Order: sequence, then structure tokens, then C-alpha cells
Amino acid sequence: MGVRERDGGAGRSVREVRRPAVRLPELKPYADAGLEVEGDYDGLEFADADLAGQPGRGARFMDCAIRRCALDEAVLSRARFIDSVLDRVRGVGTDLSQVSLRDVEVLDARLGGVQMHGAVLERVLVRGGKIDFLNLRKAKLKDVAFEGCVLAEADFAGAELERVSFDDCTLSRVDFSGVRMRDVDLRGVARLDIARGIDRLAGAVISSAQLMDLAPAFAAEIGVRVE
Repeated sequence: MGVRERDGGAGRSVREVRRPAVRLPELKPYADAGLEVEGDYDGLEFADADLAGQPGRGARFMDCAIRRCALDEAVLSRARFIDSVLDRVRGVGTDLSQVSLRDVEVLDARLGGVQMHGAVLERVLVRGGKIDFLNLRKAKLKDVAFEGCVLAEADFAGAELERVSFDDCTLSRVDFSGVRMRDVDLRGVARLDIARGIDRLAGAVISSAQLMDLAPAFAAEIGVRVE
């Protein structure tokens, strides 16, 4: 099946994001006390667990649900999440560097200072919640949909975004320095505040109203004085 396209105006079409289709099997409750380095978790439900500071580096989560868990300073670098749901997780300083998310839903997360540099996200839905100081430097995002969430001071510097959409989101002080974009749809952003990287929007689509809001930043970027 081909990728659907959305009208981007002025003859421009935007390829639609291919969303995850997560269908979890009947899950078994996770009964152990913590996580293990390079642990293998399949068909499990982590519910209301305190995973703060847990060493889950390189772990694999397949067909799992992680619900209402505390992830403060948990070390999940290089972990893999496949066909899984992260629902109402919370935490500060979670290490998700170089993590891989494929066919994953992240719902109503409350996170701060999350390290996801070098991460790979494919067919991911991020719906609701608030994430402060999200570090996605040099990450690769393909078919990622952000819906109704707040991203405060997110850092996308050097990242690659392909078929990424933001609907009813707030992007506050976002850093797009060195970003490469392809079929990135920003028209649904409720508030678009770009701190750095205004010159890296090639490959993105914005609305006419957003263009007016960003006009002073565009003018400053090319050295035009507006008086």
C-alpha cells in the first residue's frame, strides 16, 4: 500500500505519517523487583512499578505495556521497544540514549530531561502529556506523530525527521539546528516557538498564519531589518 498524501497547499503534497498499529496480546503481570541489563521482556505488563534508577541498558521489550511507572534516572540506553505501549509513565533524567522504538505508543507521559540522543523512532505515536528538555540530538525519526502534547525546549539538533507530524501541540523554544527534514508537517502546531534552526525548515510545511508569526525570525536570519 502506498503512503497517503495530504494537501500542503500551493501544489505541495505531504506524505502522511504511517502510524503504529499496536495490538497487545493478553499480558502477564511483571512480578520481579527490577530490570536487568540486556533483559528480555515479552508479553508483560509493568503496572505502577517504581523503576527509578533501574539498570535496563540494552533490554528488549516486545509486546509490553508499561503503565503509570516511575522512570526517574532509569538507565535504558540502547533498549529496544517493539509493539509496545508506554502509558502515563513519569520521570526525570531518564536515560534513553540510542534507544530504538518501533510500533510504539507513548500516551500522556510526564517526563523531564529525557536523554534520547542518537535514538531511532519508527512508527511511533506520542499523544498527550508534557516532556521538558527532551534531548533528541542526532536522532532519526520516521513516521512519528505528536498529538496534543507539550514539548518544552526540545532539542532536535542534528536529527533526521521524515514523515513527522505535530497536531495540536505546543513547541516551546525548540532547537532545530542542523536538522534535516522531509515531509514534516508543522501546520497543526498550536504554538510554534523556534529558538534556533529557523534556517532548517526546508522540507517542512507550515501554515500561512505561522509564516506571519515567524516572519521576524526569518528576516533576522537573512539580515533584513524591519522598521
